[in-house]
Amino acid sequence: MLRFLSAQSTFNLWVIFLTENLLVTVLALLFGWLILKFNHKPIKPASRKEVFICILTNVINTAITYAGFWLWTHGYILLSYTTSWRIGFDFLVLFMLMDLAMFLFHYAIHRSILYKTIHKFHHHYADPIPIDLFVLHPLETVGFGCLWLALLLLFNFNIYAVFIYLVVNVFFGIMGHLGIEPVPAGIRRIAPFKYLGTSSFHHQHHLNINHNFGFYTNIWDKIFRTYKG
Repeated sequence: MLRFLSAQSTFNLWVIFLTENLLVTVLALLFGWLILKFNHKPIKPASRKEVFICILTNVINTAITYAGFWLWTHGYILLSYTTSWRIGFDFLVLFMLMDLAMFLFHYAIHRSILYKTIHKFHHHYADPIPIDLFVLHPLETVGFGCLWLALLLLFNFNIYAVFIYLVVNVFFGIMGHLGIEPVPAGIRRIAPFKYLGTSSFHHQHHLNINHNFGFYTNIWDKIFRTYKG
């Protein structure tokens, strides 16, 4: 696949990456819709503004994907391609480092003027629906993308671990914007679920902007005393 992409023109790469991002978005929204339907949750239709921003987010994510590919082709991003124990290890490192980086970025936005100018846009939706995962201010989308590229530039990760992480990232994003909690309370009280950023965990952040800044876990919120169950 990488050899195929390396042989494509810039225009073809943009078309391929845009198609890929749109397909991921459609599959993610379908997954969220199925969970809501299974839990008999009324499905609120997305507004035109939400749809427009979702498409814009996909365009920006396409630019970030292209930037990452360009950095890889020019030797700035290094990846390993072996199938070994390193896949699991690299995934866990990616998972925790990105969780920490996004927590700090998210916390910094809430504690600065950037909240009113950028992030308040996302918090307009106190009772989110799945599409709101992709409803972000363009500068915030760029910021999260830069965090991702910076991590890939700093470390040599396994490509399969990167792929698994990207799938898990979308999964957590959709789960956090369901507006309901599909996981029973009994399960959420046992390890490892009690350390993860569940749907209710992130929904609590939309209801109270001073708590629960984490994405995949609640570990950093507990350490920095911003956790609210």
